[in-house]
Amino acid sequence: MPVKKSRRTTLGASTVLTIAVSALILATPNATAKPVNFGKGSDTNQQGGSDKTGIYAAAKIQYSGSVAKSGSTGNVTSADVNWTPPPCWYAPYLGAKDFKAKMSKSLDDSLNTPGMGGTAGSALGDVQRHYEDDYGWTDTPGYKDYNVDKDGEGMFWAGVENPNEPDVLKRTSCTDLPFWVENGETPPARYEQAISPEILAGLAYQHMQLPDTKVTLAPAANTKVNLPTWAWLDKAVFDEVQATAALNAPGFNIQATTTAKPVSLKLEPGTADAEIYPASGECAINADGSIGEPYAQGKSNQTPPCGLKYLRSSGDGTYKLRATITWDIAWTGTGGAGGDLPDGTFGSEQAITVQEIQAVNR
Repeated sequence: MPVKKSRRTTLGASTVLTIAVSALILATPNATAKPVNFGKGSDTNQQGGSDKTGIYAAAKIQYSGSVAKSGSTGNVTSADVNWTPPPCWYAPYLGAKDFKAKMSKSLDDSLNTPGMGGTAGSALGDVQRHYEDDYGWTDTPGYKDYNVDKDGEGMFWAGVENPNEPDVLKRTSCTDLPFWVENGETPPARYEQAISPEILAGLAYQHMQLPDTKVTLAPAANTKVNLPTWAWLDKAVFDEVQATAALNAPGFNIQATTTAKPVSLKLEPGTADAEIYPASGECAINADGSIGEPYAQGKSNQTPPCGLKYLRSSGDGTYKLRATITWDIAWTGTGGAGGDLPDGTFGSEQAITVQEIQAVNR
């Protein structure tokens, strides 16, 4: 019966584990990558196995809807400073035969590296026995000959780095050894960072591209001191936005759609010498989906429901009026999953010239 040991005792320091799996940590493909052909025995998109008989699936996440191009981050910012998109996750990686070819070569190269002895060499030897000789730990079963007799029945999952995560420690924190998951099954509960609809929802949030909506003003770019300036957004140019992230692999197909709905507009006049309407600076959304009220003839002396009034001239320059829209963010995913995500914000600036009203005394 295979010996069971404590993973912590056997593997030692995390740096040793990193040596063993560094070649298997995946960088997520960009949003424009073509879907992978998962047909067994096909040469199309097969990688890793020299005999081309295994299944290769490098967990490509596909983005659609209102998303940034080339896999870059979108323009939405979370209103919750404590929330961040997932920095890394575990996802389907390789079929058994391809995984054996890749992992065994990586281990052999590492074990034959000059000076690779002591604790590091011992840990690498344990990892090799883990995949070749059914050598397991207390919380992780071992594998006999890399599970090649089950090729096509499941996938080895491995850590994937989020390339848009700036913190390298967070980005490289998915360091568990690659593990086997049968087709149609979900990973064991201990792998909390295994790809899921909720993780995909967070990635869709990160890649979401909100419209650069310019607030309509009256007067427009030029106004007068002490003259109320009306601000509004029509529903026609101010509607909900959706972004979808999906992952498809043999026996594992999930997706999540993140939806952003506009809820309010915040005005920041760019100077302390101004009054804002309402005083909070938050213009709520109307029942018809618009914000504020369009200016009409005869309302010049009225207080706008959404707007501002400058109390001092901008002189030879301009004020930078910033209009920030707050979006309510929610998601739905495979299997009826769903929930709320932190509100998102996105704003833009407009140059405003404020002139003194000239009076002529006779």
